[in-house]
Amino acid sequence: MPGLKEQRAVIIGGSMSGLLSALQLRRAGWAVDIYERLGTELSGRGAGIVAQHELIERLRGLGLATDGLGVEVLKRKIFDREGRLTEETECPQVLTAWERVYRLLRDAFPPEHYYRGRGLAKVTQTPDKVTAHFSDGETIDADLLVGADGIRSTVRQQFLPDVVPLYAGYSAWRALLAESDIPHDVQDTLIEGMCFGLPPGEQFLGYPVAGPDNDLRPGHRRYNVIWYRPADEKTKLQWLLTDDSGKTHEISIPPPLISRAARAEIHEAAERSLAPQFRAIVKLIDEPILQPIYDLESPHMAFGRVAIIGDAAFVARPHVGAGVSKASDDAAALVEALQAEPDVAKALKRFEVARLPENGRIIQWARHLGAYLQASQTQEEKTRAGLHSTDSAVIVETATLDFLYA
Repeated sequence: MPGLKEQRAVIIGGSMSGLLSALQLRRAGWAVDIYERLGTELSGRGAGIVAQHELIERLRGLGLATDGLGVEVLKRKIFDREGRLTEETECPQVLTAWERVYRLLRDAFPPEHYYRGRGLAKVTQTPDKVTAHFSDGETIDADLLVGADGIRSTVRQQFLPDVVPLYAGYSAWRALLAESDIPHDVQDTLIEGMCFGLPPGEQFLGYPVAGPDNDLRPGHRRYNVIWYRPADEKTKLQWLLTDDSGKTHEISIPPPLISRAARAEIHEAAERSLAPQFRAIVKLIDEPILQPIYDLESPHMAFGRVAIIGDAAFVARPHVGAGVSKASDDAAALVEALQAEPDVAKALKRFEVARLPENGRIIQWARHLGAYLQASQTQEEKTRAGLHSTDSAVIVETATLDFLYA
């Protein structure tokens, strides 16, 4: 049996979960290579995220500097249609950008072991090894293969072909705005906290994150905007995913192709239902990002010498704010299992037993928090909606892990 330091891992997917697993495996003595299907650098993608305490501790455990990770805010506020403050609470958190965390991880991983433009075709394995077959015809042998390739995971599709993303019944409009573009009176009200607007059956959320090049200086930061709105899958969602040429896109639509009518609708809806402060924010959004919300829940995470982690295995609605933390915990559990059990296949089963229940809890809690936003609801979901849609519930339950682990 080869020693742990002689073993090799192939990571499919070069985003957050791929880098987190790769870095933790390297610290445990593995030789690791990452293969990312996109040919361009991922830096600059994504929007704002909450840096949960658990994620910050994982980053520190990797020896990464977390000082200046994001904007530290202390308060949360809710404003009604007239712009009046209706609810306020203390909730210290670090609000950061996807790009900032990604760059931190990417810079820590040796660039000579990170390969772009390498799409996976299939995986084969024997009791002694696993082989990655790439679209260009090359094959790579390893002791372990980790599928960290996101919601459209090629690895998951091979081993769990029936597990597909399930539309949740609503979508999010997202944007990142320069703080300097926001009117000063609006900045004074919104910029130093996490602020909510709650039109019936909807949720508007905004908070500050770092500016370009991780600039944390007031006036140089950015403002992250998320507006959840119900959209029936058969009608409204299809309309939102159809561009001005009449082409309907699957799962998501590139921001430049969002139709003029869809863009006009959100500006009109803002005038009808949002506080004046939030209306001023929406007026600044020229090219929004449309994010249909999906659930994905896998019954297994281990397949011989193959494991799936992060969004390749479980996709939770964003309300928990646990996406990157979940991926980090998956990676840590994977490494812990491999250190405790030298047989890779047995170690992956140990990993699966540890992570399946925890990921299931995150998925269920996110569904509970988002039930009131759905275009249609079961009776149970209506009951949940009543519990989690009030001002007092939204302001303390959104993007915190306290209730999940209570």
